[in-house]
Amino acid sequence: MVSNSYLIFIILAFTLGGVLIMKRDTIPAPLKKWMALTAVIMVCLAFYLIVYSLLNIGSTPQ
Repeated sequence: MVSNSYLIFIILAFTLGGVLIMKRDTIPAPLKKWMALTAVIMVCLAFYLIVYSLLNIGSTPQ
């Protein structure tokens, strides 16, 4: 069940990053900075979760 939550978050983080890159001209300036910061933090956390899940492949949950 945890891996489903990881997968949903990873998809959501990369989608938000993609939308912000594609629509960067239409986002208001005050909102652009905070949304970009949020997207960067979410994408970094998504990469961490990908690496974490790859390192734990095959381990048994306790």
